[in-house]
Amino acid sequence: MEIREATEQDFDSIWPIFREIASTGETYAYDRSTPRDEAFELWMEYPRKTFVFEENGEILGTYYIVTNHSGPGDHVCNCGYMVSSNARGKGLATSMCEHSQEIAKLMGYKAMQFNFVASSNESAVRLWEKLGFESVGRLPKAFNHPGQGFVDALVMYKWLET
Repeated sequence: MEIREATEQDFDSIWPIFREIASTGETYAYDRSTPRDEAFELWMEYPRKTFVFEENGEILGTYYIVTNHSGPGDHVCNCGYMVSSNARGKGLATSMCEHSQEIAKLMGYKAMQFNFVASSNESAVRLWEKLGFESVGRLPKAFNHPGQGFVDALVMYKWLET
């Protein structure tokens, strides 16, 4: 198993993961029919870095890291993580989140913030809390879940320096 920086060619393997997750509408605030070229821009061009989790030559997960705000807020980064449905429950999200925190520190970030975590995504919320993130804000009924209707979105934050 290896986490490495993604190349442009990796998007051929990232795209099915992105499409699968975005199309469910359950965890990301992306249009459920996000086209491939827009997904490429969102996942590969906009972030400062994108990584893939690879096992035996197969990409099972991916994450990006981006500066959350410019100017006085540029010491805080944001990340997004996606794991293929056939690889869930194997600790990939944990590994990628831990890796992203190390990379963030190397890139000079002092904190990491998740801007919009659907409260209905209970496994992610539990994992982020286990990894030291705190819910610092709650946006009432900000996420329109396709099965549960309007649910809260959480802002989660972790100071990375000791």
